Amino acid sequence: MTTTTRRLLGLLFGTLLSMQAMADHYEILTGGTSGVYYPVGLALKSVLDRELPEHTFSVVSTQASVENLNLLQKGEGIIALAQGDILSDAWEGNPEAGFPSSRTRIRLIGAAYPNFIHLLARSDAGITSLEDLAGKRVSVGAARSGNELNARALLGAAGLSYADLTLVEYLHYGESVELLVRGELDVVIVSAGLGVAAVTEASRRARVDLVPIAPEFIERRASMFMPGVIPAGSYPGQAEAVPTAALNNFLVTTSEAPDALVYRITRAIFDNLESIYAAHPAAEVISREGAVATLPIDLHPGAARYFRQAGVMP
Repeated sequence: MTTTTRRLLGLLFGTLLSMQAMADHYEILTGGTSGVYYPVGLALKSVLDRELPEHTFSVVSTQASVENLNLLQKGEGIIALAQGDILSDAWEGNPEAGFPSSRTRIRLIGAAYPNFIHLLARSDAGITSLEDLAGKRVSVGAARSGNELNARALLGAAGLSYADLTLVEYLHYGESVELLVRGELDVVIVSAGLGVAAVTEASRRARVDLVPIAPEFIERRASMFMPGVIPAGSYPGQAEAVPTAALNNFLVTTSEAPDALVYRITRAIFDNLESIYAAHPAAEVISREGAVATLPIDLHPGAARYFRQAGVMP
């Protein structure tokens, strides 16, 4: 064997090893680092690294639900977190929500935890209801994110549009809080799990209020949500429980993922829930039973196999 041949074989072998390593690496798609998706994603990575040691996983910070589902459709990522309403929009192909066609490759792993609408206002802004946002300076979340779509839906239910606001900012939670604390915004709308870091930070640094959204309003005019309550003491200085709108988050994968891999991923997650709970208080409500109570899109066969074996679905 000549030296040139040996070099070519070495290069080929190295390329094959590199390709194999890439094939065994998977991304977990989350959201902004000041939200809840990101720390939950870190906990998922820790569990999967331990339970599936032959694979490697990384956590990717994204603009959350809409971007996550579009990435899965393109074949990027193995697990994503996404809101239930956005899942339905993606499945049906809603251009207004950022899905010009049906996202046919997305598949469900199971439900996670609920998001709560945090309508966070400066105490000196005089805001006691959604209708009071007219003429105010509001951050609605990153453009075309699930948060922004939630904000748009809530404003619409209250008979408002962005045109009724003095200023609309499309910012991540951390940036929004900085402007709120400095008095450059009146309101930040945050759709996230309980205990979200951005609201905690704002509550520590400024005089702010969580504006209530009544159950009657949700039932009559915002039926895409369900009534929820932010318990007293969820944030610094929050003395009373606050009624608000809520919706479920889900763990999602792709139809291209092998059944055996998704089965092992699902088993790793739901057999190690204590590790997920430790990541963030919002995650403490995740359960096997609740995971398949509502199925907004098709369940992945690998996940279905796990839940059947666990005895929580027929």
